[in-house]
Amino acid sequence: MSDDLAKSSRASSARLARGVSPWLLPTAAAAAATALLTRRDRRWALAAVPLSALTGGMLWFFRDPDRTPGVGRVLSPADGVVQSIDPWPDGRTRVAIFMSPLNVHVNRAPLAGNVASVQHVAGGFLPAFNKDSDQNERVVWHFDTALGDIEMVQIAGAVARRIVPYLSAGAKVTQTERIGLIRLGSRVDLYLPEGISPAVSVGEKTVAGVTRIDRG
Repeated sequence: MSDDLAKSSRASSARLARGVSPWLLPTAAAAAATALLTRRDRRWALAAVPLSALTGGMLWFFRDPDRTPGVGRVLSPADGVVQSIDPWPDGRTRVAIFMSPLNVHVNRAPLAGNVASVQHVAGGFLPAFNKDSDQNERVVWHFDTALGDIEMVQIAGAVARRIVPYLSAGAKVTQTERIGLIRLGSRVDLYLPEGISPAVSVGEKTVAGVTRIDRG
């Protein structure tokens, strides 16, 4: 087990992510109702079993464990796998993290600072691993930090069609604080300022709030 995964496994408790109620509550209610109806007519089991399984899956998908923060100027905003690392024309470096449906979907602040802006941008719903998914539905964050302006983009995928920001412009944020949720799988792009090299490599697993992204 890597150091980052070991730290994440020492979480003291787990909770459900904010913003899941519109999906979870109707499903759980339907599962409970059909389970009760099964006592009267066993044919209701045809609905109760898959609904109960779906409810259990949602409880897993929308888990939000506490984390022991890592050490670093820039920490990963997302659980997932580094999909690409690209130099940007303005001197920054983009680190793209792909989140599968099995990852935790709550994103965290990579640095402490202030939320300069939060912008929702309409777009498509291509699979997040597609090179053209940059044009998907997304939320663009800018943080005013000790390293200057830090941009982070939450990108919806083919399944994840809702992004739920927890903060708005002007909010003060601490490093590793929960800032938003992408329902189901998706991608998070983090732009490192010019002069800061990434400490991760393509294919490396990341843990939100734990994995160091910048090279010290």
